[in-house]
Amino acid sequence: MINLPSHRLPAIVRWFPTGAPGSGALTEHVLTTEAGRWWVDRVIQPRAIAVECGDHVLLRGEPGALTPGELAVFADHSVEASGRFLPLIGAAFQRVVPWQRVVYVKRSQVPAARPPRGVTVRRLTARDARALTTLPPAMGWIHRTWGGPDALARSGYAWAVFDGDRIVAVACTYFLGTAYEDVACVTVPDPRVQYLALDCVNALCSDIAARGHTPSWTCSTSNRPGRLLAWTAGFRPEREYAHYAVGAPVPAGRLSAS
Repeated sequence: MINLPSHRLPAIVRWFPTGAPGSGALTEHVLTTEAGRWWVDRVIQPRAIAVECGDHVLLRGEPGALTPGELAVFADHSVEASGRFLPLIGAAFQRVVPWQRVVYVKRSQVPAARPPRGVTVRRLTARDARALTTLPPAMGWIHRTWGGPDALARSGYAWAVFDGDRIVAVACTYFLGTAYEDVACVTVPDPRVQYLALDCVNALCSDIAARGHTPSWTCSTSNRPGRLLAWTAGFRPEREYAHYAVGAPVPAGRLSAS
């Protein structure tokens, strides 16, 4: 696929919904933050379009306009597409795993708790970028949709719980939409501080409401801790959908043989 120049975007934005919760806010996030890329099968009158941000891809259009090899740029991503694309996706990657997902929307307020002594809940600033880099590698996905820890720390859209100088939880706007902000949260793997994630999410949601937006939350149906945290924070299910975790691309030789 072809990486689309930014001046061509107005002609294709209509392909994607606006004002939607969950991954529906991905395209608006990319337009606002420029922390992603747009792809098309051809620049003039494209027939297939993808928008990529972090590890996520939304794929739209006509599957027949693409070959399996053209999807190789999306290896090791999560791809959301209609069922018409499944044969193409299946032919393009060695591994395709469907993940059922739930989109929640915040429906009720939760009283703020008083953090224990030595614990601070506050908005991240540019000075906190280094602290973000000290999080365990498995938690690095939290800043990918912003382009890295520096960008997230500077964005003004992230809150963290500090135990002294150490970050133990981060909640941020993962996708920034015009009506919804999709929330993500990570907590260090320490049972003593797991409950502090709720304070972090509450602070972020108050911030989102002050901007005139509605918080949403998206997680896998198998992610019981994530679903429990969402429910406790006042989020309620809105819809379900599936995306596909894809692995390495099928080698070119096998594609040619098929």
